[in-house]
Amino acid sequence: MDGALKEDGTFAHYNTSPPKGERVLPLFSLKGKTAIISGAGSGIGKPNPTKASSRHILSISGLTVAHAFAEAGANIAIWYHGNRKAIDRAAEIEKEYGVTCKAYQIDVTDEEQVQKVTDQGVADLNGRLDIFVANAGIPWTQGAALEGQVAHYHKVMATDLDGVFYCGRAAAGHWRRQWKEGTDIHGKKLEGFRYGSFVATASMSGHIQNIPQLQAAYNAAKAGVSHLCKGFAVEWVKFARSNSVSPGYIATEISDFVPPETKKIWRSKIPMGREGESSELKGAFLYLASDAASYTTGTDIIVDGGYCLP
Repeated sequence: MDGALKEDGTFAHYNTSPPKGERVLPLFSLKGKTAIISGAGSGIGKPNPTKASSRHILSISGLTVAHAFAEAGANIAIWYHGNRKAIDRAAEIEKEYGVTCKAYQIDVTDEEQVQKVTDQGVADLNGRLDIFVANAGIPWTQGAALEGQVAHYHKVMATDLDGVFYCGRAAAGHWRRQWKEGTDIHGKKLEGFRYGSFVATASMSGHIQNIPQLQAAYNAAKAGVSHLCKGFAVEWVKFARSNSVSPGYIATEISDFVPPETKKIWRSKIPMGREGESSELKGAFLYLASDAASYTTGTDIIVDGGYCLP
């Protein structure tokens, strides 16, 4: 806890400080900052016209978030698992926004890989880390828990929950060192670093039970993600903020396996009457990543078109 939590179980005072200035737009700037975004490779490639929700986007939000952060001025490391087109997308981001963007192949279920690739990204991108978006995830696709394979359960939990834990540990080590020493990994004084920002992609499924599809394991994993971020928020309060975003039904390739009839039922349960677009998540992620969220930690922002309301 680095002195934030006292022996009597209460918190020390003034563990953080607010940003200077009264204007709001500068708080959203990420200029000169470094961000790592996992899960930015899924869905990259040519759209498949035979699938209504297969688009030139990514699984949930990773590549879209990378574009948002680059537009705000950040240098970015995007992580992908198997789709090497992420390398081309990184080059396109560099050209479009004039920032540095590099792609790294990784398996987020491997703790040693996560630490190694995090360290490499920091070394390649200005020797610092400001933001980490833990976005890699896979769906549960085998129906009722009694019918699904235990191996599939372990794969979902390892990717969707364990991977977030590994990412958090790897990122927090850098943030604590930067907070203590005030330098990048090369010993140069850090400019513009106040606190790290960890943002994980949870899901509205961590708040409700989805129907008609059955996906208990996925729901449990995503509930775990949002609660894990709350724990990180307390433990890291001196040097980093930790939050999550819970998307609702977003039109991406992660839901390609779902029959059109099921998607009609989904829309009937959403007050806005439609699936969201990946671009509609940009604002939530940018807010949490930036100094505009300087007093926001341990929270979960639900972006679901009102699904959780009724």
